[in-house]
Amino acid sequence: MQLSRYLERIAYNGPLNVDLETLNGIHQHHLRAISYENLDVQLGIPLTTNVQAAYHKIVALGRGGWCYEMNGVMGWALEEIGFDIMRISAGVNRNERGDAVVGSHLVLLTELDQPYLVDVGFGDGFLLPVPLKEGEFSERGFIFKMEHLTDGYWRLHNHQFGGAPNFDFKTEPADESQLETVCQSLQTVEHSPFVMTLIAQRFVQDGYEVQVGCTGRKITSRGIETKVLNSAEALQQRLQNAFEINVPAVTALWPKVLKRHQALFPDNTD
Repeated sequence: MQLSRYLERIAYNGPLNVDLETLNGIHQHHLRAISYENLDVQLGIPLTTNVQAAYHKIVALGRGGWCYEMNGVMGWALEEIGFDIMRISAGVNRNERGDAVVGSHLVLLTELDQPYLVDVGFGDGFLLPVPLKEGEFSERGFIFKMEHLTDGYWRLHNHQFGGAPNFDFKTEPADESQLETVCQSLQTVEHSPFVMTLIAQRFVQDGYEVQVGCTGRKITSRGIETKVLNSAEALQQRLQNAFEINVPAVTALWPKVLKRHQALFPDNTD
């Protein structure tokens, strides 16, 4: 793994100091250059929490990834620069689903003038690292909130148009075996949202491009524009044009994607 190749992949040529300027630069360049996507899960290609495998996929092959891959690679790169990075097990929607979901999301923490939450693996989350302190904050017109819970967890509330509503985490090192176990479960268990639904998300200038199954969305702080795709070819073109994901095999997923869409929206005739 070479830091220079990662920096080229995210089109970052700024300073490489252990400071907030570099952290902000790496974070936003990664999000603008690399899409969140779960196509390998949809295609039945096994994934792990191994950082070298994620680097090969994201940097060498030019693909995107999900949280274990996205934050895994960026965390490695930040450590190469000199940042002290803590990998943390988080739980998406823990307020409804309980502690069993801890490990369903990998996030990072680093200490500079204060602790910062670092996360390029939430798909439609924040663009810049977030100081670990309570309160609302705004980015590009999207409103987020950091809350410290009475049970010792922190909760990051996603913005008003976000997909996943929140995730909880404690400021302690991840149990790596737990992360790997949950990573395997999320790509094999039938009711996993990653198994059921094709997902791609990308940060763009004024918001996010999102693909959930057949449904494409352009999300800005003003609202959501939606378009339903009607063919395998349209899906392949959408992934390539909006997300820079070139995976021809995705056309084979169309029957599954369409079946899922029809189950969710039985009255939709598109």
